[in-house]
Amino acid sequence: MTRSLKKGPYVDAKLLKKVGARKASAGGIKTWARSSQIAPEFVGYTFLVHNGKSFEEVFVTEDMVGHRLGEFSPTTKFIKHGGRMQKETEMAAKAAEVAAAQAAKTTATTAKK
Repeated sequence: MTRSLKKGPYVDAKLLKKVGARKASAGGIKTWARSSQIAPEFVGYTFLVHNGKSFEEVFVTEDMVGHRLGEFSPTTKFIKHGGRMQKETEMAAKAAEVAAAQAAKTTATTAKK
């Protein structure tokens, strides 16, 4: 759900103050304001957005204006889906890779002869 046009976009006041006081070439700006929208003044700055555990580095470009800072700093880490089917596909891919490597090795040895 979007924010009311009457209210305008939400940009954290402390964050605007930090951006105004700093040069774009300086280091990253640490922030916990994940819900703050990216304003056009933020373009070219690097933000260190907190994801709950560490600070993720986010370099702001023009395409990001209007989005939230938290969108570019994921809070969860996807490992993989498990199960028998996943293991079978991984084993098949590994076997195909080994077979391709062996085939390349045999063609290299026959080419030398």
